[in-house]
Amino acid sequence: MSNLKAIKRESTSTGATNKLRNSGLIPAILYGGKDPNQKISIEKKAIREIINSDNFLSKVLELEIEGKKEKVLPRDVSYHVVSEEPIHIDFMRVIAGKKIILEIPVKFINHPDSPGLKRGGVLNIVRRAVEMKCPAENIPDEIVIDLTGTDIGTSLKISSVKLPENVNPTITDRDFVIATVAAPTVIKEPEKPAEETVEGAEGETPAEGAEGAAKEGDAAKKDDKTKEAASGDKKGGGEKKSEDKKPAEKKPAEKK
Repeated sequence: MSNLKAIKRESTSTGATNKLRNSGLIPAILYGGKDPNQKISIEKKAIREIINSDNFLSKVLELEIEGKKEKVLPRDVSYHVVSEEPIHIDFMRVIAGKKIILEIPVKFINHPDSPGLKRGGVLNIVRRAVEMKCPAENIPDEIVIDLTGTDIGTSLKISSVKLPENVNPTITDRDFVIATVAAPTVIKEPEKPAEETVEGAEGETPAEGAEGAAKEGDAAKKDDKTKEAASGDKKGGGEKKSEDKKPAEKKPAEKK
């Protein structure tokens, strides 16, 4: 059982509570039983580890206030919307002889001893916590489920769980399932289009491609011929022009 020290606080103003938080304390309240509600604060570093555990809201703690110890149960935690740091906790006094309704977390053990999981099966968890009615002095930390010998298709129901004395589920009208060992889920990959590949190698599509390539080759040859003819015309035209530009021979003038 975890022990926590608490400090009494008088003021409940926003300024006072913010000052407490800035000094590393969490404002809290203690209620229940015949005693009046009591405003307290808890050191954040003292509760940091247990507040993040799965069973924090079902774990009995021993709270010490000015030398007086009493058993309490965390009932609610408020968190800051941005930093997600705890900013307020509600504690309830544990009164012997009374029963409390709590959500008790489920813990699975001996995974390697399950034949179904060994063969690739999947543990399908239906309930991670079960609401139980417990005596205040006998609250279990967790519900333990042993997976030893479980095969594919096994359903683990509440009736198969060994519960502490006087601890009972709040659901009483049926034997509900907590988890199952399900068959492995295999994702089938789509088949490759092998037929299309064969057709691409032997079918008509390559012929059309070859025909297109041949046409492109003929067109290229025609273009080459056209270019050659054009270059020849250009050369011939150049020679002609040079001949036309040849100066005419001057005839000697006749003497009169």
